[in-house]
Formats: sequence, C-alpha cells, structure tokens
Amino acid sequence: MSRTRTERLVNLVICLLSTRRFLTAAQIAATVPGYEHDPEDPRDHEAFQRKFERDKAELRDLGVPLETGTASVFDQEPGYRIAHREYALPAIILEPDEAAAVGIAARLWQHAGLAAAASSGLAKLRAAGVEVDPQATLGVEPVVTVDPAFGPLTSAARERRAVTFSYRVPEVDDPAVRKLEPWGVVCWQGRWYVVGHDRDRAATRCFRLSRIVGAVKPIGRPDAFTPPDNEDLINHVARWSGPVPHTGRATVTVRPGRAAGLRRWATEAVAGPDGDRLTIPYADAERLAATIVGYGPDVRADGPPEVRDAVIQLLKEVVTRHEVAA
Repeated sequence: MSRTRTERLVNLVICLLSTRRFLTAAQIAATVPGYEHDPEDPRDHEAFQRKFERDKAELRDLGVPLETGTASVFDQEPGYRIAHREYALPAIILEPDEAAAVGIAARLWQHAGLAAAASSGLAKLRAAGVEVDPQATLGVEPVVTVDPAFGPLTSAARERRAVTFSYRVPEVDDPAVRKLEPWGVVCWQGRWYVVGHDRDRAATRCFRLSRIVGAVKPIGRPDAFTPPDNEDLINHVARWSGPVPHTGRATVTVRPGRAAGLRRWATEAVAGPDGDRLTIPYADAERLAATIVGYGPDVRADGPPEVRDAVIQLLKEVVTRHEVAA
C-alpha cells in the first residue's frame, strides 16, 4: 500500500472515531485529506466514489468495525462511523521485544505527517457543527519522537526531491555538507538511516539521522530522480554499517527469577542481597536502556553513567506521556 493511501486511511479512521454520529460521504470528502474533489464534476466525483468504496472495503478487510446508518429518519443519505466498543482492544501485555517493535511503529507514525492532517480534519468537523470527542482517538495518537531529520527526509523521498544537509562522522570534528537523492528511511539495529544517491560522490550512500547537524533543506524540484526498483535499503545499511562491536559493559541488578531475556545476554551474574548483579556487553547505550526500561521495576541500571542516564531519560518520557494523557 502506498504511503499516500496509508495516510488517507488512518486519517479516515481518526475522523470516524472522533464523532459518534454518522458522517455522510460528502462530509468525509470535505474533512479527510486525500478525498479533495469537485462534486460538480461528474468524472471527479465518480473517481472519489470509487476511491472511497475501495477504502471502505480495505478498512473492513483490516477488521475495522465500519458501520453504515443514518442519524435520523429524515436523513436521505447514509452515513458512516466506527463502533468504539468493537474497535477498542482488550488489555495487551507485550514482551520487551514486542514493545520495542511497537515503539518503532509509533516513531514512524509521528513524523509521517499524520498528526497535522488529522488535526486539520477534526477542525473541519467542528466548523461543520459536528460534535467531536477529543478522547476517542487516544489509542492512535503518536507519543514517541525520533530524529528531527526524519520528517524532512521521508517527505523528500516521497516527493523524489534532492536534499542537502550537514553530516558529522565520529572521526572528523567539523560536519561536511552532503547532497543526496533520498530513496527511503529505514531502521537498523535501533537507529534510523537514510539511503540514497550521493550527488557529489556519484554513488549510493547511507547516513545515520542522529549524525545530521541542523536542518535538512530540499533543493531543486520534486520528481527530480527515480529511485531504483525493488532496492533493499536495509541490506544497504547492513553492509555499510558492518557488525556492531559490543565494546561497553553495563551492570544491572535484577530481581530473583525475573528478566530471563536479559539474563541470557549476561556474561557474569553475581547473587546479592537485593537481587542478581549482571554484567551485560552492549554497543548502544540507548538501545540497552530501552530494553532495561521494558522490564519495569524488575531491573535497575547501576552503570556506567551513559546507560543510567539513558534509562532515566526514557523513564522521564514515560512519566510525561502519562501526565499528558491524564
């Protein structure tokens, strides 16, 4: 499924979750980004109807409980809404690796341009006199942030537009200016990378987003290049990155009988009065911190400082998210 259609479907779900009344196709067309058309133009309106029918079928195939009905007996045109009770999921307990996968999806979502489009759609509903429930979409709101370069690079890849940015590598103090035709952004071993054609070097290159300094600026016009077909971007990043050496050693205290997955990583375990003290090799402090946080109060990070600081920062973010939700 294309990014454009994915965004349109998610915005449609947010729209139909945000109101308890049935919305007609005309109201949806005027509210949800991606359905803009001229209703007076027969061809344009027919194209909208075909698109809307395909999207409704797709949502039902995905298990979204899409209902059809009317708000009152006087309504001539049927409307649509999503049944809240059938849409909501029961409580789900995730394993640490599963929670990490969900976290990656949330990071991707936040910077895909969905939040702004959804907010615009809800504003249009309010302007049309439709009562909007601000709590209805809490389950689909993004809550995790990623590197600032993520949004501009994914937009540039979608528009096939070249970009320029300053990039710093560990062995060089001053960042260098790079010009790239971005093919896509992917996640590899807990980090985000952009893959594309480096214009200055006339070759395929990968860049880690966390090493981009300052703003990513578009250059030239959209549709300025054509990415290669069926290119395996993950494979490019894997070859470029090479194996990640586990140069760090962290110490954590684990409650007896808990955190079996973390124990498998340990190279040493010493029993103590308040739990087992494990020594764990690691290559990325933030990635290890995310794993430790996933075990909740069963695991405490003792050192080194970079791991403890990363754990504390993640816990602060969790507290902030819950305070905002409350």
